[in-house]
Amino acid sequence: MTREARLMSGIILITIPTIQYGGYFLLTSLMSKSSGYMENPLRQNFFRAGHAHAGVIVILSLVCQILADSAVLPSPLVWVVRIGVPLSAILISAGFFFSVLPPTATEPSGAVGLIYAGAVILVIAVVTLAIGLIRNSPSA
Repeated sequence: MTREARLMSGIILITIPTIQYGGYFLLTSLMSKSSGYMENPLRQNFFRAGHAHAGVIVILSLVCQILADSAVLPSPLVWVVRIGVPLSAILISAGFFFSVLPPTATEPSGAVGLIYAGAVILVIAVVTLAIGLIRNSPSA
């Protein structure tokens, strides 16, 4: 594993407690009748989706760090992958959470745009990585 992959993997692993806190927040919201969480299906779905996307994309981010070491790409594009995938986890989950922040939200706010931005970044990063992995490595 390269130094870059170790560095980024370490940074990504540091974000895990924020995902754990999200799970704790969801659990306490489910258990507290005064939270209003159970009375708002939109908020339930968005919070659940935000938490799930964060966890899954963070795992994908760790895998991509290792795969990026084997990709045949110019260095700037490797960094698009190394930063883009974990950045998408942040943007997508933030979009789900921030777009229904008020307990009485009946429709998503403009923060829903973060979901789309994160999705575009994720597509760019994983397709770039895929191309770099499929390309033939230079002859040695």
